[in-house]
Amino acid sequence: MKRLYGSSKGLKKNQIRRIENLHRRRTPPQFIFTPELGRDLSRLSHEIRRQLGLLIDRKGRVAAVIIGDHHGIVIPQMREYRTAPGRLKGVRCIHTHLDGQALTRDDLNDLVLMQLDLMAAISVDKNGLPGNVHVGHILPGKTDGLPYSILDPIGSGETDIGCDELIRSLEAELAHTGDPFTAGSQDERALLVSVTTAPRQTAMDALDELEELVLSSGIQVIDKILQQRKTIDSKFLIGSGKLQELTILALQQGATLIVFDHELNPSQIRSITDRIELKVIDRTQLILDIFAQRARTREGKLQVELAQLKYLLPRLVTKNTAMSRLTGGIGGRGPGETKLEISRRRIRTRISQLENSLSLVRRRRHQQKSRRVKRDLPVISIIGYTNAGKSTLLNTLTSSRVLAEKRLFATLDPSSRRLRFPRDTQVIITDTVGFIKDLPEDLVVAFRATLEELESADILLHVIDISNPRCLDQIRSVENILTDLNLHRIPEIRVLNKQDIVSKETLQKMTRALGGIPISAKTKRTTLPLIKAMQTMLTNKSATHHRG
Repeated sequence: MKRLYGSSKGLKKNQIRRIENLHRRRTPPQFIFTPELGRDLSRLSHEIRRQLGLLIDRKGRVAAVIIGDHHGIVIPQMREYRTAPGRLKGVRCIHTHLDGQALTRDDLNDLVLMQLDLMAAISVDKNGLPGNVHVGHILPGKTDGLPYSILDPIGSGETDIGCDELIRSLEAELAHTGDPFTAGSQDERALLVSVTTAPRQTAMDALDELEELVLSSGIQVIDKILQQRKTIDSKFLIGSGKLQELTILALQQGATLIVFDHELNPSQIRSITDRIELKVIDRTQLILDIFAQRARTREGKLQVELAQLKYLLPRLVTKNTAMSRLTGGIGGRGPGETKLEISRRRIRTRISQLENSLSLVRRRRHQQKSRRVKRDLPVISIIGYTNAGKSTLLNTLTSSRVLAEKRLFATLDPSSRRLRFPRDTQVIITDTVGFIKDLPEDLVVAFRATLEELESADILLHVIDISNPRCLDQIRSVENILTDLNLHRIPEIRVLNKQDIVSKETLQKMTRALGGIPISAKTKRTTLPLIKAMQTMLTNKSATHHRG
């Protein structure tokens, strides 16, 4: 295991050897560091005119020796010391300050964001001797104040402060704050984060939808955090102060995951995961994860794997902890799970194979479409926002048993059934994958073979959940996707679902505003006006076609 970090350029061999030998030193658990270690560290730092740092574990062993510059040190990622919910990292940082400073803003940021046991700075005087020692630790408990506490300065010979007991008490306090968390539980617990320049209500609506997605993926939601900014931070997306708050909140409430309501670019993912010890995923990765859970057919699995690999390819960074936190568990499940950490070249090869397989699927669909045209069977496709009730409507109209659950993307693979109208007319009615606002582009591309099925539709049934307060935004999202797919010219019937759970006034208002047919997808008798409208539209279309 590497123990020396930082640049030794410009140092003498004798100095490098003495610095390397620091990792052999041991510190009793009750000491922050021993007076002898503090003296030797200060002398070396004064001699080379650079800050020196040590990471010391709870057994008193030196886990890493860090060579900095005159102004600071860079603490390395210590993968073998991974934090758990309600726990600190298991190492404390001791380093020198050459200009007599107390703990700096960078010191305190590292303390909080890396969840260190302690942060200590030794002031080195002009003779190279250790002066006051400044110590800070994370402050457990819900507070509106600072997320850390700074102790009164102590002398370098007074570091026997019961360090082990202090750390244990901090973790015990962390374990008892926030919601109960069962140690060793496999359940993911998420903080949801939105950083926006949009109006607050718009942002909260988006966060509410993200919560539905997270719950649909089987993740427990701890809290939702909204930050409104004039401009978005291009590096961290969220401000450094807010990043501190997130880390403390995660510690207090046993969070294992942060979900951003944005698509993070590769640079942002690396920057954020280099600063905090939690797994971080974005909205796109969450949707990909849900699709991976829902895919049942070979075609669906191919489509999801293709979208996953295209998403991960630019984010594949070897030797970076962001990748290990990106993959595995939530955000890394599904048919492509075993291929996520392979090389870029192998991923590109696999993407090419998947695209070829999906081309075959597209050709088969074209052949099936040709056979339906020969049989002259009209096609009606059910579309709509996810969880609007499409599968329930298909089941009710055709007496089928397609999976229908009250969660987002409950059904992913398209289903087709025959429907016989009262006048003995037969049609094919299909249920498609649900749409959602800002559907990830890689998913749209991967599912193009499925979505192209809509091109052969004679009628689109646009199912709208009128009980949802965001239904107008959902309608716009669906219509935007239809326009992007060049499907907006196909005749459409708006189906106003869930009339049974809204008031009569709301139902009348929505019917007038949207011009649709109100139904309850669970009750067959309410669908009779819809069946009549579909039959009339098909008859008129057929008559127009014959006249032409």
